[in-house]
Amino acid sequence: MTNTFVAVLMGSDSDLPVMQNTLDILGQLDIPYEVRVTSAHRTPNETHHYVRDADQRGCQVFIAAAGLAAHLAGTVAGLTLKPVIGIPLNAALQGLDSLLATVQMPGGIPVACVAIGKPGAVNAAYLAAQIMATANPAIMDRLRKDRQQKADNVIAKNKALQESLARDSRQD
Repeated sequence: MTNTFVAVLMGSDSDLPVMQNTLDILGQLDIPYEVRVTSAHRTPNETHHYVRDADQRGCQVFIAAAGLAAHLAGTVAGLTLKPVIGIPLNAALQGLDSLLATVQMPGGIPVACVAIGKPGAVNAAYLAAQIMATANPAIMDRLRKDRQQKADNVIAKNKALQESLARDSRQD
């Protein structure tokens, strides 16, 4: 299917500063996405409609971020057989309540749960890309290049550090 995409859902527009990290990574990897603010509790009918519609239109992975009760990912998982990645957000209790609400799913309705907050938002995008890459060699190639660039950056930073330390030790 050529019109595949990732659906990125958040429980509130106040989640956007964290979720922008997800959108940035998907954009860097040239993965199409849609973004919606929808709530498992406040707009259940709209949530159900969007998930079912996106599922039929080619959504390959759903990413759902929520804080507090954090039931959005579980609600989405109950509506689709596509992979769902949950991002717990730090709305209260340092995000631990959101983490537990996201990860504690009943058997047979899985949600892949990533870290709380920004690290989770970044990793959700990469996990969605990895899932899509199993059937898309172009995405796999972009992921390999991204991973190599990150490794090259670490190697360059280490080289610069070693050179700086060597200069400092010669000056003593």
